[in-house]
Amino acid sequence: LPALGQSTAPAPQTAPAPVAVDKTAWLYKGSDIAHDPEWRFGTLPNGLRYAVRKNGVPPGQVAVRLHIAVGSLMEEESEKGFAHLLEHLSFRGSSKVPDGESKRVWQRLGVTFGSDSNASTTPISTTYKLDLPNANEASLDQSMMILADMMAAPNITTESLTLERPVVLAEQREALGPAERFDEMQRRLVFAGQRFADRPVIGTVQTLTGATAESVRAFHQRWYRPERTTLVIVGDLDPALFEAQIAKHFAAWKGTGPNPTTPDFGKPSDTHPKSAALVEPTLPPVVVLATLRPWTVFEDTVKFNQERWVDLVAVRIINRRLERRARAGSSYLTASADLSDAVRSANITTIQVIPIGEDWEAALKEVRGVVADALATAPTQAEIDREVNEIASEMRNAIDTAPVAAGSQRADTLIAAVDINEVTTSEQASLGIFQG
Repeated sequence: LPALGQSTAPAPQTAPAPVAVDKTAWLYKGSDIAHDPEWRFGTLPNGLRYAVRKNGVPPGQVAVRLHIAVGSLMEEESEKGFAHLLEHLSFRGSSKVPDGESKRVWQRLGVTFGSDSNASTTPISTTYKLDLPNANEASLDQSMMILADMMAAPNITTESLTLERPVVLAEQREALGPAERFDEMQRRLVFAGQRFADRPVIGTVQTLTGATAESVRAFHQRWYRPERTTLVIVGDLDPALFEAQIAKHFAAWKGTGPNPTTPDFGKPSDTHPKSAALVEPTLPPVVVLATLRPWTVFEDTVKFNQERWVDLVAVRIINRRLERRARAGSSYLTASADLSDAVRSANITTIQVIPIGEDWEAALKEVRGVVADALATAPTQAEIDREVNEIASEMRNAIDTAPVAAGSQRADTLIAAVDINEVTTSEQASLGIFQG
């Protein structure tokens, strides 16, 4: 027979080798907090961690969050702004997806860019967000392929950099307003001597204009790796499908070279200036006090949470007293205290005071008097009970509304826990810890 008339049996397809997934609940390592049984965890052989769960709110939607442990605090002096710039470049195509095609694909799947598909960079991480409406196995498969290739092999070329750099520089110019200058002054003063003091996420004009395809590609190869990646999927499909898709598209990803050591972010120091002032005619007068302690969230335990709840109840009591003083007639319009862990750099207590008129010194003196009284005199049992009862009421409400919590909210909560090295548990378990 002529060659064209001959038929050849198709070559047998070799099924991909199964991926050996470690199903240990990695989120709870070192913690004695009760595991939330709704979550399923896994770690791929390449080090990528994932967490998945079923959630039918809203019906048909699947929420995907991909967290890379790299932000502005990992940048060298010449790389300021590279983490955020790379976030932008990751959407400009990859080895399997032409520039702009990912947006077109997701638009065909009902995704709105900006609300359903977006990304954000912080000092310690970069998170990619995708909410798939009317999701099915095919749309999830296509989306996982795109995301995996965006992470492993983005098109970081001179052409793509030339197109995206003006966008980032425009964002940088927009971040030069009065409020942003005030925030920058606070950051430089409060975190003096730490990397956070001079690592703005947006970068600088000098480093952004000096970025080349080669230097950004080197940053990507150094930090974008499976060992630094956490993938969370929550939605109205079988969690086993989520796990299978993660293994299918992400198991082959390998980092380039050794996994770098996260730099030391530094510790609070008292060897730097303690005050600074900024004149901004368009901003109202404001005074901010801050007390810093070393960041110590190394293990999230029941004891740690209960001690933190005691601190937060104390903060609420002080805020209640400040509010009562303001309502009775005082020299300040508002004043409030806050307690937080700042970007793995410090545990910080702040008090913000907005005076009535220009006499900020009188307002500050009055606020300091309220705080001094709180330090000298223990709160009454009635004050404690009021705050405890309100917190417990809020937590019971969270239990009641848990069945209608959106999948995107569940995914964001877990990513937030990863970001600050804490865990997440069920609403009922959280109330139990608080009442314990």
